[in-house]
Amino acid sequence: MNKVMLLYPPGKLLQRSEDRAQCNISESAANSVHACNDLGYCAAVLLEKGYEVFLRDYQTENASFDDVINDIKAFEPDMIALSTTNTSVKDDLLFIDRVNSVYKCISVMKGAVFYDIESELLSLLDLENVSCLIGCEMEFVIGRIADYYLKNEGELSDINGIFYKQDGQFVKNPFVCGTNDLNSLPFPARQLMNNALYVRPDTGEPMATIQTGLGCPANCIYCLTPIISGRTVRKRDVESVYLEIEECYSKFGIRNFFFKADTFTVDSEYAAAVCDRIINSPLKGKIEFTANSRVKPLDISLLKKLKEAGCFTIAVGFESGSDETLKKIKKGTTVEDNLRAAEMIKQAGIPLFGFFMIGFPWETKEMIKQTERLIHKINPDFIELHVAMPYYGTGLYEQCKEYGVLNDSGFGHDYYSPNTTGTATLSNEEVERLKKGILLRFYLRPTYIIKKLFSAVGKPKIILNYIRYGLRLLKKNI
Repeated sequence: MNKVMLLYPPGKLLQRSEDRAQCNISESAANSVHACNDLGYCAAVLLEKGYEVFLRDYQTENASFDDVINDIKAFEPDMIALSTTNTSVKDDLLFIDRVNSVYKCISVMKGAVFYDIESELLSLLDLENVSCLIGCEMEFVIGRIADYYLKNEGELSDINGIFYKQDGQFVKNPFVCGTNDLNSLPFPARQLMNNALYVRPDTGEPMATIQTGLGCPANCIYCLTPIISGRTVRKRDVESVYLEIEECYSKFGIRNFFFKADTFTVDSEYAAAVCDRIINSPLKGKIEFTANSRVKPLDISLLKKLKEAGCFTIAVGFESGSDETLKKIKKGTTVEDNLRAAEMIKQAGIPLFGFFMIGFPWETKEMIKQTERLIHKINPDFIELHVAMPYYGTGLYEQCKEYGVLNDSGFGHDYYSPNTTGTATLSNEEVERLKKGILLRFYLRPTYIIKKLFSAVGKPKIILNYIRYGLRLLKKNI
C-alpha cells in the first residue's frame, strides 16, 4: 500500500490553496486562481518518503467526476487526500461519498474549516466516509498520516492539528499553530502539477506561487491567518526562495511569480534581502512577481527596491474608508494611513490592487459610502470588494453573534455569500446592491477603461484578458 492521490475536486473555481481567504474565484471581479502549492508540497513530502503520488487539480481544469473516476481506476490509490474550503465542504463531502460508492480507500480532507472546530459544528457534517481531517498546515502532517494508514507506522494521537476516526467517532488532537519550520520542506513537486493552469491575470502567462513566509502579527478580527499560522512570522531562507525561483525559471520555463506570504512586506529587511538576491542575480530583468502588503509598515525605499526586482503589482488590504470600522476590525491603520500607502506605491511606479470589505455588522450605508469614496481617492489599478464573512474561530464570528446577524454555521458560505442576515441596519440584499454599484461605478468609468486600453496598446493578449475580466464583471454584477 503505497499510492496516494492528491486532488482538488471538480466544481466551482476556489482558492483552495489559501487557508486565509479561500476566495471564490468563480464569483470574484478580478482574482485569478493560484497554483495548488498545498498539494504540491504534500506530493514532494510523500515522494521523499517513497510513495507513488498522483496529483490533479480537477476544478481548475474544468474536469468532470468521470475524469476523477477514470484516474482512480487507472492509478488505484490506497489513500485520497483533498483540499476543501468553507464554501465547498458540503459538496466535497458528497464528492467523497460518490467516490466511495465506486472505489473504497482511505479518505483525508484538509481545510481551515476544520481548525479547532467545536464538536457541535463538526456534527453538522456527514463524515461517514472520511478517515482523517486536517485543520492545520497539511504539508507538515501528510507524511505521518500516510505512514499510519498505509504502513502501520506511528500514532495519529501524536499529530497536532487533526481529527481522526476511532471506533466510528472523531477524536480531536491539540491544535498548536505557528511552529512548523518552512525551510524543512522540499520544493513543491511541480513536475506533477499542471503549471499552465495558473496564470498571471493580465498576460495569461504561467505564474508559480512561491511560499516565502507564514504568519501575521496583526489582530484583524476577520482573518484566519493568526489563528492557523500564528502571529509570529516564519520566513524561509532567502537563498532557498531564490533557488526555487531559479528552478521554476530553468526547469519549468516560468517567469512570473506570486510571492505568497500573509504579508510579504511586514519584515522590510527580509523583503529587501529577497529583492537584492534577485537584483544581483542572472534573473534580474527576466522574472516578475506580485506580492501582498499591509498598509503599515511600508516605506518608499522598499517599494522602489520591489520595483527594481520586478514587482509588477502589489496587493494591499485597505478594507475600509471608515475610521470607525478600521478601529473595530483592529486593522491597526487609519484612512490617512491608507491614502499615504497608496501614494507611496504609485510614487514607486508599481500597479496597485486594492482589497476592500463592506457589510461589517455595525456598518451603515454612510460607512459603506465612505469606503467607496476612499476607493476613488486611492484609484487603484484593480479592486476586489468583499462582503464581510464571519469564519468560525474569528473575532468577527463572535461580533456577528453579539449583533444578532449570524445566520448559521457558515458551511457553504464565503465573501460572496456570507452567513449573515446583513448588518444591524442593512439587509443582505441592500449590502449586495451597494457592493455591485461600487464595483460597476469603479470599473465602468470611461477614464478607467481608456487608461487600461491605452496601457495595453500593442499587447493584444493583455487587451483580450481585460475584456474577459470585464465581461465577467458585468455578468456577476448586472
